[in-house]
Amino acid sequence: MSNLALIATLLLIMAMAYHLGLTRSRAVAAEQDVRMHSRPGYYGALVALWCGLPAFGLFLLWSFLAPQLIEMLVTQQLPTELVASMSDRELTTMLRRISAVAEGRNVAGGATPEELLAANHMARLQTFELYSLVAVMAVMAVGGLVYARRHISPQWRARNHVERVITWALAASSAVAVFTTVGIVLSMLGEALKFFSFISPAEFFLGTTWNPRFSTSGADAQGEFGLLPLLWGTMMVSIIALLVAIPVGLMTAIYMAEYAPPWLRNVAKPIIEVLAGIPTIVYGFFALIVIGPFLSNLGDMIGINIRTTSALTAGLVMGIMIIPFVSSLSDDIITQVPKSLRDGALGLGATKSETIRQVVLPAALPGIVGAFLLAASRAIGETMIVVLAAGNNPVLHGNPFEAVSTITVTIVNQLTGDMDFASPQSLVAFALGLTLFVITLGLNVIALIVVRKYRQQYE
Repeated sequence: MSNLALIATLLLIMAMAYHLGLTRSRAVAAEQDVRMHSRPGYYGALVALWCGLPAFGLFLLWSFLAPQLIEMLVTQQLPTELVASMSDRELTTMLRRISAVAEGRNVAGGATPEELLAANHMARLQTFELYSLVAVMAVMAVGGLVYARRHISPQWRARNHVERVITWALAASSAVAVFTTVGIVLSMLGEALKFFSFISPAEFFLGTTWNPRFSTSGADAQGEFGLLPLLWGTMMVSIIALLVAIPVGLMTAIYMAEYAPPWLRNVAKPIIEVLAGIPTIVYGFFALIVIGPFLSNLGDMIGINIRTTSALTAGLVMGIMIIPFVSSLSDDIITQVPKSLRDGALGLGATKSETIRQVVLPAALPGIVGAFLLAASRAIGETMIVVLAAGNNPVLHGNPFEAVSTITVTIVNQLTGDMDFASPQSLVAFALGLTLFVITLGLNVIALIVVRKYRQQYE
């Protein structure tokens, strides 16, 4: 039985427990002719929780500990002299091969006799572990069901217990999000510190040359890792994208919210939002095949040299991609502005355009700033469009018609292929990722300050 089938079975048992608790609470209320503390659904939910939560907790603990215990027992089964002659990495590789053989899969070069014996032993242990887990979970589920069902009484505060469990579940979900963010930052920070043991932070953050290549001799044996060309390329492409997306998206939102008739809004808004669902690789191909050659031909007509892969090409297509983020969010915020503000402005003699410009937009500014922030974060972190359309020219220049290299493109380049993660050429990707995180965090802080300032004025 797979883990998915086991969880599905446990959910079915919990559904049955809910029904038993529900009927039992109604029966107790009818037999004793009293009013129960909670509604019957709470008693059913509490019985289901007593049935499922202990068993599910055991499943999580078992899933974490059992594989380690099985690997330890299998390692003890291997010849002592064989284990002593292998390094930790070699032993890990051998255990993976044994696990593959135990699952019935083939391994490169065929399994050795020692691996076959260990695989048979592992298969027996895994079978015993699965049957033991099913048995213990069944006992715990049935025991919890019986215990909770017998304790149903008018005095049992089922609603309080269920709501407490829901509160804990919500807090745990929030903690998962927080700890995931902290884990991502710490993982990047640890690898970035390793990188800074090779390259000084001043050379990385203030350097103007990006050339992370191995050199056979000399002071440049580790290459040059100047961030400024990549940071400026990222900013240039993002600025072009925002110059396209913010005006077009905001004007689209204003028209949809204030001027468009309902039938046009119901048709046009979903069509605009389809742009957000198109894969970014499709935008990249569109930029490379259509927009790039078009801009290049246009430049030839007016006497300007515009490369097919350039910051302008990537920025224009990225701006088209993030228009729905600006327009949809801004539209939702504008429509939420109270109608009384509009009526008051119109009653004082303001025109419709003056009402929108001087009343509606300032009142909706916190939400609109949030939409701009989302668009900026999306532009800064975009990868596939700039990989295909921006080129790869990590040189510090201000010409948007030339190719540039961005931080995300460089991360892809540095982590592509069989890389040694002990070298600065690979570790620099984590320093670049941490830099992107700090930039995004700064945008969030600025937006939060703006939102708080204008929210106080218009609430």
